[in-house]
Amino acid sequence: MTSSSSSSCPYLDTINRTLLDFDFEPSCSITLESSPHIYGCLVCGKFFRGKGKQTPAYTHSVEEGHCVYVHLTKGTFWCLPDGYEIDKTEPSLQDIRLALHPTFTKHQIQTLDTQKELVRDLFGRRYLPGYVGLNNLNKTDYLNCVVQALGHVRPLRDFFLLAPNDDNVTVGNGAAASKEDGAAVGSTNGKRKMITSSSSLSTATIPYEEFSPIAKCFSLLLRNMWSPHRFKSNVDPHMLVQAVSVASNKRYHVGQQAEAGEFLSWLLHQLHVGVGGSVVRPSKKKKKKNRKGGGGSIVHETFMGNVEMTTIVTRRKRRGDQAALAMLNEGGRDAATMHDNNNNSEVAAFDEDDDDDRAGSDDEDTMERKRQKREILKSLADETIIDEEETVTETQFLQLTLDIPEKPLFKDDDGGLVIPQEPLVNVLRKFDGVSFSDVLAMHQQTTESKEDGTIVSKKRRYKLKTLPNYLILHLSRFKRNGFFVEKNPTIVMFPVKNFDLSSYVFPEGGRKVVPTEDQVRAMSTKELKKLLVDYGRGDVANNAIEKNELLQHCLDFVSTSLPDLLADKYDLVANITHDIPAEVGREGTKHNPLEEGSYRCHVQHKA
Repeated sequence: MTSSSSSSCPYLDTINRTLLDFDFEPSCSITLESSPHIYGCLVCGKFFRGKGKQTPAYTHSVEEGHCVYVHLTKGTFWCLPDGYEIDKTEPSLQDIRLALHPTFTKHQIQTLDTQKELVRDLFGRRYLPGYVGLNNLNKTDYLNCVVQALGHVRPLRDFFLLAPNDDNVTVGNGAAASKEDGAAVGSTNGKRKMITSSSSLSTATIPYEEFSPIAKCFSLLLRNMWSPHRFKSNVDPHMLVQAVSVASNKRYHVGQQAEAGEFLSWLLHQLHVGVGGSVVRPSKKKKKKNRKGGGGSIVHETFMGNVEMTTIVTRRKRRGDQAALAMLNEGGRDAATMHDNNNNSEVAAFDEDDDDDRAGSDDEDTMERKRQKREILKSLADETIIDEEETVTETQFLQLTLDIPEKPLFKDDDGGLVIPQEPLVNVLRKFDGVSFSDVLAMHQQTTESKEDGTIVSKKRRYKLKTLPNYLILHLSRFKRNGFFVEKNPTIVMFPVKNFDLSSYVFPEGGRKVVPTEDQVRAMSTKELKKLLVDYGRGDVANNAIEKNELLQHCLDFVSTSLPDLLADKYDLVANITHDIPAEVGREGTKHNPLEEGSYRCHVQHKA
């Protein structure tokens, strides 16, 4: 039979939907080959390559009598071995098409955060789209938790849900709003969001087909998580796990536990590059200008902030010949008395005219005086001095790593630790712009040049310049040494709503002030519209007809929403925690807390 399209197929009643699972990688179950032309049998659920004669799919249809197949990439339905395509408008296949490639419209995405109704899968189990479980493929819980947390970041989620719908995906301001606008859209009352783990950018247009494998798998996984047309209530992240394993050269692999904070940092960079973002390396020079933007991607627009880093390096080094000569000529130190108190008046300045060593040019007294000068000069040059060097650089960050106070030395009666509790405000002192923290990894490091000397200490001070719309805080709990891995059990308490970070931010030019009512009333029509447009209320400004109506909108906006926009307040979106059994960490036990424990993600429903 020819491959002409048929409006109906007599074998549609043989489809067994309970055996269909499209979460796995499209590869042939016979040849184990991965190619663009893999077909799924809708009768038994197995995957086969090709549809022509002498292909595994054709052979399976003849031997087993399974006739209905779906192209796993294009989503077209075929009848084998007859070889014709089933009509795309067939109503009985719409649920399979939606389960294979979930799609979303802008209207559907706007209602995701307020959805409360539960949907059913094929087995009658109820689930809420977006709040479904991800299968643990042998110690992949850290990946599942990171995906769950990122899947509830509204700008990032909306971008990847809509990415397959358009031929061109806008990367930059077209994908996410500006700082103030994104805050208002992505949260309630203009507050920004926070994820904890224990100016405009340039725009670019790239097709979805050019996304990296990780970006495509991440987009598909998010669409499966938020789809109301699932055949089962849980999702298998098999394809993303495979893509991560390949991209990381098996650094993050099945059966190998990893730290969620480190994986989150790696995944954000991969997604940034995968959707067309450029790699921008931080400058090592002293700060001369404020570099805005990071490379034009939705990842940087959502999570990127700026921090000023002041580094003070204390070095122990040799004074040097030039410094010693200058010191003697300036007479800054009475070094001659260290060698010859009787000739103190003779050893003063080090003139170039005295440095004449030709035979017979000087008498014995002059030769002795020059010898003493050389000894003094060598002694000063070999003297060890302490030198401090201060550098100021400004760089971007995607997450803030917080150092937790060390666990106490005292133990309870059972041999366990007395677990302390610290508020998040105390942990954030690292970024208060005043406190210096020691860089322990660099102490006693000897540089290649002897003139640079040996680093005695290195300390840094961090000052936040701008904060992103969604802030990621990484609580560094695990420490590795040459023998084992330790976990800091300190409990960090943090608020769920209205977490104010205004005292930790030092913006360039000072913080913006909310205009008073009298100042707003004195503004012209052009100034009123500009006030609304600058903070993402351009639709309200354009819909106002008279100035009195526009003035009332501005007064309401200034009194209600603008203070929260200018104040750096955050609401909690997701919290990733690591749980370990009670016996792990006890005195005398030799367990790896990272390997023995597991990660969990706590997500708050916005409705």
